[in-house]
Amino acid sequence: MQENHAARPLQPGDRAPNVVLDAITRQGKVAIDDFRGQKPVLVGLFRGLHCPFCRRQIAAMAELTDALQEKGIDSLTVVNTPIDRARLYFRYHPLPNLLAASDPERVSHRAFGLPNLQFTEDENEWPRKVSMNMSMRIDMPGELPAPMDPMAASEFLDKADGYEITEDDKQMIAAGHGQLVGEFLLDRDGVVRWCFTEVEGDGRNMFGGPAPREVMSAASNMAV
Repeated sequence: MQENHAARPLQPGDRAPNVVLDAITRQGKVAIDDFRGQKPVLVGLFRGLHCPFCRRQIAAMAELTDALQEKGIDSLTVVNTPIDRARLYFRYHPLPNLLAASDPERVSHRAFGLPNLQFTEDENEWPRKVSMNMSMRIDMPGELPAPMDPMAASEFLDKADGYEITEDDKQMIAAGHGQLVGEFLLDRDGVVRWCFTEVEGDGRNMFGGPAPREVMSAASNMAV
């Protein structure tokens, strides 16, 4: 398959490329073109399951599955985790009606224009480079005891979840530690009608996801 590279995150009006991936929650492959001409689809492109923020975003997206299906919209979750590791995780942490795919090479992220952020000593060139000296605090009331920097928050949440980092996870972290993520609502022709990405807002969207009401509002505004 020829790999596509979008120069920027896809925006409403852009046509999504086809990407073919290994399905996690069923056998065989899953592709963007499986939905084209059939149904609209909400595509979530996340970091690997090693990312506690992404695990929560995946769960939040899965909770909308039934409501989206009532509007005739399918969902596809893509994770930067090797297939065997991902299948093991979802075996013990099942999410009803979840259709998920494995993309350890982050082909889909590049195709949809989501960059892999490079952490530097003092350079800031969002969304390609960001200084490690950047002050950022994550506030998650009810899950974090206080606002924390991303690394401390990640460690705290992994411990709370009982998530143990494996060698597969370490390889994914080494290759895509700065991978930015997003969600894209495609119509039945595969054209983006709504999106939410970490690229937007000069970093203010990092480690967060769209509010469920925002997703459902976009779904309601799209003719099915």
